[in-house]
Amino acid sequence: MKVEVDYRLCEGHEQCVMQAPEVFQIGESDEQVRLVTDTPAEEQWDDVELASRMCPRGAITLEG
Repeated sequence: MKVEVDYRLCEGHEQCVMQAPEVFQIGESDEQVRLVTDTPAEEQWDDVELASRMCPRGAITLEG
């Protein structure tokens, strides 16, 4: 699985950070989400999929 964040859409609501903190973190300077990794381990997939669905702006997409 590959994770992408559309930074034009991200408003820093942090729903993804709460769901999958090992994959997402909040940027200090711009308050947008940043990826810790764009290829999470298989055991993280469920959390990442839920994080994607929880994003109020639909800024997270998953491939694979």
